[in-house]
This record gives sequence, structure tokens and C-alpha cells, in this order.
Amino acid sequence: MHVNISPTWAAILKEEVTKDYFESLSLFVDNAYQSNTCYPAKEDIFKALTKTCFNTIKVVIIGQDPYHDKGQANGLSFSVKDNVAHPPSLKNIFKEIKDDLGIVNDTSGNLERWAAQGVLLLNTTLTVEAHKPGSHQKIGWETFTDAIIANISAHKKGVVFLLWGGFAKKKEKIIDTNKHLVLTSGHPSPLSANRGYWFGNKHFSTVNNYLLAQGKKPICWQ
Repeated sequence: MHVNISPTWAAILKEEVTKDYFESLSLFVDNAYQSNTCYPAKEDIFKALTKTCFNTIKVVIIGQDPYHDKGQANGLSFSVKDNVAHPPSLKNIFKEIKDDLGIVNDTSGNLERWAAQGVLLLNTTLTVEAHKPGSHQKIGWETFTDAIIANISAHKKGVVFLLWGGFAKKKEKIIDTNKHLVLTSGHPSPLSANRGYWFGNKHFSTVNNYLLAQGKKPICWQ
């Protein structure tokens, strides 16, 4: 598995990618992509670490698995390729942005425009077999992405971590909350959102107010 990441991330993760677990993970991924249909495309596995450089991180949004249906996953959490219908969770994210900030996102669901502004869109598992959610969990990805989160926590200051849903909330234990802002809510999936655990969290305006208070440029959520 070719680890295609930006130079700033390569410096941070150079020891991590030499560890035994990562070698086993690489072999598993290579075999999985050879034997089955997996997502995202192999060249997009590390897109989160190419579209958002370590030095530019302002916000981290943690997802779980890539989308597992054809043509959806593009390597960024909650994001889809251009001209792909918005999945339910992304629809609810955009609805909350509209309610919170009055911004309408009714065209592309490709969130690369957020990544370019310093929003790290990180799934904790970076690959998945088609139509089998969770199929690549517990093979080493979580160790790798925990290392990413821990390095951000240790080496950065004033980053906003958005932890949506029970799975993401577990990551708070590896974040220094004295140095960073952690915002939690229910997951934007319909199951959680329709029970009142997502809508009204106002995370997007809260992020921008926090960034402005630090003298940083806010995120354009459009």
C-alpha cells in the first residue's frame, strides 16, 4: 500500500508507518483491493492527509467508515464525489449549516473545499469493502488514525474537534481538552438526528466564533 500523504504529514508519521501493525495493515489492504471491490479508490485512501496539511489544521471532523456504495467515497469523511447524490448524513449536516448560518449547500457534496481551508475530514477506518460497513475495522486503521489524532493534540494548539456520535466521542480521551476545543453531539445520521440529538447543535457557528477569537480566519462552510 502506497502511503501518499503530504510532506508535513510524512514527517509527523514517519515512525508510525514503519511499525509492524502498519506493515500487516498494508498487506491486508493490498490483498483486499485485489480480491474484492473496496472503497475509496486506492489512490484516495489517504486523501484526508493530502488535502489538509498538518500545518494548516484548524478543525477535525471524525467519521467512522468510508461510504460503501459505488461512486460515493472520495477519501474524506462525510464527503462524496462531485455529481453524486448527498447521503442522508451529509444532507443533515447541510441542513444544520443552513439552520445555523443561513448557508445553502444544494449542489456538490464534495467537501474538498473545506479540507483546503484546514478542516481535516478523517475517517477512523480509511477503507471498506463494498456494501459491507465495518468490514475493515479492527485490522489496524484505528491505531493509525488514533496516532494522527494524538499527534494533532500534542503538537497543535487551538484546534476544534467535532465528535459526532458515540463512536467519535470515544476519541476525546486522546485529546488534550486544555489546549483544544472539543464539541460533541449526536451523529448526523437520520436515526440520531430524528431523535433530536443532532439538529440545533450550532457547531458550525461555534467553530467560527472560536477561530475568530484566536485571530484565525473562519471556515466558509459553503
